Amino acid sequence: MSARTKARKRALDILFQSDVRGEELPVILAAEAKRAANEPARESSWLYARDIVDGIIDHGDEIDEQIVTFAKDWSLARMPAVDRALLRIGTWEVLFNDEVPAAVAIDEAVELAKEFSTEESGSFVHGVLGRISRAG
Repeated sequence: MSARTKARKRALDILFQSDVRGEELPVILAAEAKRAANEPARESSWLYARDIVDGIIDHGDEIDEQIVTFAKDWSLARMPAVDRALLRIGTWEVLFNDEVPAAVAIDEAVELAKEFSTEESGSFVHGVLGRISRAG
């Protein structure tokens, strides 16, 4: 598994924790930063996970607006928490990270949805991110 794939899983964990616990992302991110300082072997995945979460913090309103616009009758509140987090990660990568091709960002989000969410989540995440990518 690549360092970026591991980083996406870490970012998913951070976003999911924030969502489920109702805590602000910067609070969860700071706690994860302390933990990461004690795990030098995982530094490469931590750095990209932090970039993802920082990007979502910086562009959160725009990311959520894109998701709601292209989710076709799905509100953010109605989506499973994992799907919501993966869509935020994927949208950030597609729109704000020029280092990752959109197709890679979408594929990674779909694979994580298949692994961690509902049976329908992979196709849902693929459809939303595909529309965002084509519009972006």
